[in-house]
Amino acid sequence: MQLKTRLGAACALAMTLALAGCSDPAPERGAAAAETVTTDVVRTQAWNDTLRALGTVQARESVTVTAKVSETVEKVHFASGDVVAAGAPLVTLSGRQQHAALAEAQATANEADRLYRRQADLAEQQLIARATLDTQRATRDAANARVAQIRAQLGDRVIRAPFAGVLGLRQVSPGTLVTPGTAIATLDDLARVHVDFPVPETALAQVAAGRPLTATSAAYPGREFTGTVATVASRIDPATRAVTVRGDFPNPDGLLRPGMLMQVTLIRPEREALLVPEIAVVQVGNSSFVYRVTADETVERVNVEIGARRDGLAEVLSGLASGERIVVDGTGKLRPGMKIESAPAGAAPDAEASDGAADDPAPEAPAKAPGEPSEAAADPAG
Repeated sequence: MQLKTRLGAACALAMTLALAGCSDPAPERGAAAAETVTTDVVRTQAWNDTLRALGTVQARESVTVTAKVSETVEKVHFASGDVVAAGAPLVTLSGRQQHAALAEAQATANEADRLYRRQADLAEQQLIARATLDTQRATRDAANARVAQIRAQLGDRVIRAPFAGVLGLRQVSPGTLVTPGTAIATLDDLARVHVDFPVPETALAQVAAGRPLTATSAAYPGREFTGTVATVASRIDPATRAVTVRGDFPNPDGLLRPGMLMQVTLIRPEREALLVPEIAVVQVGNSSFVYRVTADETVERVNVEIGARRDGLAEVLSGLASGERIVVDGTGKLRPGMKIESAPAGAAPDAEASDGAADDPAPEAPAKAPGEPSEAAADPAG
């Protein structure tokens, strides 16, 4: 009985192998099968790229207001953050001694002037020497000069705004003793501001006064400020090989403050450039290359030099010529010399059929006869 069971199983296995051998073999994947990719033709187009740099805001006019003399503060005429006009009084210093000295000097000058006029009448009558009149004239002029000197000293006791602007934090109070150099407040003209930023030496020829600028700040997300190039520094920093460019920005709302960090964008003049889609450029280390399509629909690797990048496009400085066809999408699966099949722009490569999809299904194992014991059943005879 056991021998009969084993013979039946062997026959079933032989039939299965025979049926499998009669089915068609699975198609082999050709080593030279064409890869479906997206290609595009390189063209020369109008291009005005941008240059980005970080800049710092500076007030058009900025000064720290200080005193010229050592004296105590008598009166403060401003509050922190005030907007003042040019010449507005800010602080008055004590000047009692100067006022007393002025009164004395004025009296001396008046007396010297009366004496001079009296001697001038006598000189006309030739009653005194002409030299005596000249001496009195010199005395009168010296007395008037002394009065002017004291008036100037009193003027230094009133500290005024040198230009119109916005005052910073007040640093003094009435009764404070100030000396020359003591900071009273800062004063900034913020109607227009300057933004200084570095530009590489290689881009110096493309920077000129009047070129348009845009700037953004992290303090005002989504807000863009517009300005122009005011001037370019006359010297290049030998350490950084960069030149400082000063941009001029109107600031009617006073949003831009001195010291703010700005992302400045310099719009370069429009020119003709060879452009390729940025996704077509393969970057390996410091080198860049693209896959160029040859006449026999194979690809070759071409090293290129990339310039500026903007809005998904890259400028090709060398390595390609206008009219050549390159692979845009699908570069990750290519190797030099591979055959390709071009797909329309924007179309994804076709999915490959899975191996063995057309193969016939494997035949089912023959059913066991009713009551036939399984192969794993134990022999009752042992």
